[in-house]
Amino acid sequence: MSFAPSLFIGVDVGTSGVRAMAIDLGGGVRARSSTPLPLPLTDTAGHQEQNPELWWQALSTALRQLSESLPHDSEPVALALDGTSGSLLLAAADGQPLHAALLYGDQRATAQAQQIAGIAPPESAAHGASSALAKLLWLRDHGIRKAAYALHQADWLLGRLGAPWGTSDENNALKLGYDPVSRTWPDWLQQLGVSTAWLPHAHEPGTPVGKLSARAAAELGLPVGLTLVAGTTDSVAAFLATGADEPGDGVSSLGSTLALKLLSSRPVFAPALGIYSHRLGERWLAGGASNSGGAVLRAWFSDEEIARYSRELEPDRPTGLDYYPLLRPGERFPIADPALAPRLEPRPAEPRVFFQAMLEGIAAIEARGYSCLQEAGADRLRTVRSVGGGATNALWSEIRGRSLGVPMLPCAHTEAAYGAALLARAARA
Repeated sequence: MSFAPSLFIGVDVGTSGVRAMAIDLGGGVRARSSTPLPLPLTDTAGHQEQNPELWWQALSTALRQLSESLPHDSEPVALALDGTSGSLLLAAADGQPLHAALLYGDQRATAQAQQIAGIAPPESAAHGASSALAKLLWLRDHGIRKAAYALHQADWLLGRLGAPWGTSDENNALKLGYDPVSRTWPDWLQQLGVSTAWLPHAHEPGTPVGKLSARAAAELGLPVGLTLVAGTTDSVAAFLATGADEPGDGVSSLGSTLALKLLSSRPVFAPALGIYSHRLGERWLAGGASNSGGAVLRAWFSDEEIARYSRELEPDRPTGLDYYPLLRPGERFPIADPALAPRLEPRPAEPRVFFQAMLEGIAAIEARGYSCLQEAGADRLRTVRSVGGGATNALWSEIRGRSLGVPMLPCAHTEAAYGAALLARAARA
């Protein structure tokens, strides 16, 4: 008697699109698909909204495409998805959205953030106008009071697939006020008038939470009863995909800004520096994000110049220039100073040297950031993997490796959908 090999589906719901991937028990990628999402609606007041039905349409398209490309001799058995952290909507008892979803970058809830600041403990990740909790209070204060559930992007999509409404995960719940240490919704939320009935059940990522409904199965071309698994945020899924899995393993995201994550055996909270920790089972993922990064480079150099000067870097000949590259005054990590000025002087006459000095400056910020995480209580840095556009710059990696003083390792994978698929596979264990 033969059995069809099991496949595990991961879905990454990002800002620009939905990406799906199926892996086998050994971690091999067997199929993948993607579909774009319309850009969110934004305005000068800091509003950022999106119709959640657009998420479902994109998810449906991506999963139908994936199901059509799956090997015929295999069987998908579990699915997990990740979503953008801090994106929130209120829904009725049947899951029907009561408004356009407020996305992670929405900044309208400034007054509500001040209320939170007066009550929430400093180590909570619910501080700030972009937090899911601030958005929840804003929605309540603006007349949406008949909600049954407060749902993150990943939560709502999981419910549409067939999981019980009100199902979430510990990583998405963090910015809604969830306490990952005690694994509870804290009592101080009641002081803000938050109804406990709204708060979702936060599961450990990788936990089975339901089954794919017959209706969704027919629409998506997937098996009825496929196991639905608690997922995570997009950034945590991207970390999991890299293969970093030991305390002291770091992952640097080298995109428009510089974001660091360090796997730790203990939680780290330093809110003054924007450092907080996601829970991953009995381990923790501590992180912080700088305002420096690739956006600063693009303010001074064209894409063609960046490509040319990247080939001309001389790691063995440091410029000796002590730069702190920023687009404008203000830094959050590893220095918390809203007035910190960019430091890009003196300016060498040769553009190539100026470019290398900027990269050296970002590398110094990266090294300082990991030191900051360790000083706050995280495990000592032992390795670094890199994701994002800057990860392909081999000579800059050499400069960074010298600054960090640890091995620079390749990523096993760089797509968040792969990290979500690993959580789907973990449900089998």
